[in-house]
Amino acid sequence: MRRTVSSRLDLTVTEPADLVFSVAVAADLDPTEETLAVTVDGEPVGTTEIVDGTTRLHRIPSAPVGRLTLAYDAVVPQGEPTGPVTDLEAIVFTRPSRYCDSDRLSAVAHAHFGDLAGEELLQAVVSWALTHITYAPGASGPVDGALETYLSRLGVCRDTSQLVITFLRALGVPARLVSVYAPGLVPMDFHAVTEVALDGRWYVVDGTGLAPRSSLVRIATGRDAADTAFLTVNAGRASMGPMTVTATADPGLPTDDGLALTRLR
Repeated sequence: MRRTVSSRLDLTVTEPADLVFSVAVAADLDPTEETLAVTVDGEPVGTTEIVDGTTRLHRIPSAPVGRLTLAYDAVVPQGEPTGPVTDLEAIVFTRPSRYCDSDRLSAVAHAHFGDLAGEELLQAVVSWALTHITYAPGASGPVDGALETYLSRLGVCRDTSQLVITFLRALGVPARLVSVYAPGLVPMDFHAVTEVALDGRWYVVDGTGLAPRSSLVRIATGRDAADTAFLTVNAGRASMGPMTVTATADPGLPTDDGLALTRLR
């Protein structure tokens, strides 16, 4: 399968800004074609690539005032599945984090799923998210975590993913958030899914069921949305303008029942 992906971001920089973008496909993928270009008021601006694990960050430490446009395009064939779960990953991705407050939801997770383990637990958590969390753009805020999502039963992909992660971590299962390009996603956007450690391997699950998992293209991997945001403004001021994301799969979208064990490639 060949995936063709792109993103276009427009920002208005009103004060020189330290910007970090996370839109390029993961470092362990091998695009046959790839371009990333940034301009401010039509003039090219250089970026510095920083690799964290497989996540590629592109930083502009002092973006000038003006209209900034980022354009990214890539063609990505399917490759080898995600590598095995390392000893460090098993520790880091079982701890509570900023938006995945598994310590606060431990009792809830045990009440819902405490008698399950392995693949049965994984399928039960995903099924719960699919049937209890309503996809509702605008229902959650940028500082809402898993607890808020559990109480409101509303959110977007990042909220659902973080709740799935939180339930699993509360039960001692390593889980992490992955931002992806998602062929078939409606409405099209950057997408967030969950990778779960099972028998030493990472498997991808999606508590929204909005796109087939075997066509997903990894961008960033982290503890939660704080590690995987497509844009971070570290200093200065910049406001988002229009954004366009596209992702297609050739020869076509695969089928997906949402529960079978699947790995990102």
